Amino acid sequence: MTHGTAITVDGLVHRYGARTIHDGLSFQVAEGRILGLLGKNGVGKTTLIKILMGFLAPSAGRCRVLGEPSHALSAAAKRRIGLVFEGHLAYDFMSIREVERFFSAWYPKWRRDVFHDLIDRLGLPLTHRIRHMSEGQRSQAVLGVVMAQDPDLLILDDYTMGLDAGYRRLFLDYLIHYAREGRKTVLVTSHVVQDMERLVDDVIFLRRGGRVLQTSLADFMATFRHFHMPASVAPDALPPDPLPEVGETLHAVEREADGGVSVFAFHDRPTVESALRHQGINPTGLREQAMTLEDAFVGYTGKY
Repeated sequence: MTHGTAITVDGLVHRYGARTIHDGLSFQVAEGRILGLLGKNGVGKTTLIKILMGFLAPSAGRCRVLGEPSHALSAAAKRRIGLVFEGHLAYDFMSIREVERFFSAWYPKWRRDVFHDLIDRLGLPLTHRIRHMSEGQRSQAVLGVVMAQDPDLLILDDYTMGLDAGYRRLFLDYLIHYAREGRKTVLVTSHVVQDMERLVDDVIFLRRGGRVLQTSLADFMATFRHFHMPASVAPDALPPDPLPEVGETLHAVEREADGGVSVFAFHDRPTVESALRHQGINPTGLREQAMTLEDAFVGYTGKY
């Protein structure tokens, strides 16, 4: 089965005054894929989502969403997009019942069963007003509204805001089922990186200066490696920053709190050992360590 492209970003440039947020950013999101957009605070994840939704116009480059220019999305295209942005409903003066009545009128595919399945878990009467909810309850209401729209493209900007661990896990189950069964497309950011390991097919790492890596999650976890040297054999001095960028042998060499050294690279141990020797470091005691996606995220983007 051939899939099309849900999102295309080509040569995107965006600036705030003299500050460049994106500089030649390009990537595609295939229909039916779940893509995690990862990066530290300040690299432009939320800015990118604002551009994709037409809230901001890019300084240069092209962005197309569901086949249309992002800055000129038709009403029909917008109805096919579910957006969770900053975690809150704008109409907080409404009750739960009024929220459903309002939003269901705009979305022809409204899933009343999905809305009430998620909302009923709040244990609140339908007359309860959004403004009287806790932050976590409001986030749950937002997710209920968005999932009930049955969108073809779901964009979630830090959906975890205010959610407790139990509800976050419940929503992940919902989201995985929604995407897999309905062949939907999902673009998601989250500060809870461990959720991504269970959820996404592909990842895009954004780094300061506009650098980007797009790959499948499976390929990234299979090729990006973490090596460790214990403090007893770690060198006294490390190579000066900055280390070579991605594509060179060593991605990062960092001192750990216990005095040991961590090395991250897209290469096997013999290649890394050779590169360390070239840097003047004796690699004796170097061992590969298993990683979670959160470990790999910190290793790839840096701790600070």
